[in-house]
Amino acid sequence: MKYSRSFTHDVVVGQLGEDWAKEFFSGAFKLEVKFDSMAHVTGNVFIEYSSRGKPSGIAVTDADYYLYIIAEFNHAIILNVENLKESLRFYYKHNMYIRNGGDDDTSVGFLVPINELLGV
Repeated sequence: MKYSRSFTHDVVVGQLGEDWAKEFFSGAFKLEVKFDSMAHVTGNVFIEYSSRGKPSGIAVTDADYYLYIIAEFNHAIILNVENLKESLRFYYKHNMYIRNGGDDDTSVGFLVPINELLGV
């Protein structure tokens, strides 16, 4: 969105953000909550797509958004699932960030740097 010094413009943009937040927290969107207990240490988030040879996690979710709670930071990241899947398809195609994880390394997913998810 284009930067503006106009208060009138800023009010409109702010209202759009408030409207989205109201929809988000009123249940208008399907939300899947993830809690990552190691992200604050590693700087990465694990996004599972297969477990014990079967599709799981991001591959089967019907959520509109993933909300990742980052332990110890008391922070959360809200990610649009369709946009996230688009990034993950790119990573998969280029064999990026793919790792085993979960209980006894029986899951496969993407160990993605938080900064990458945020586009920083």
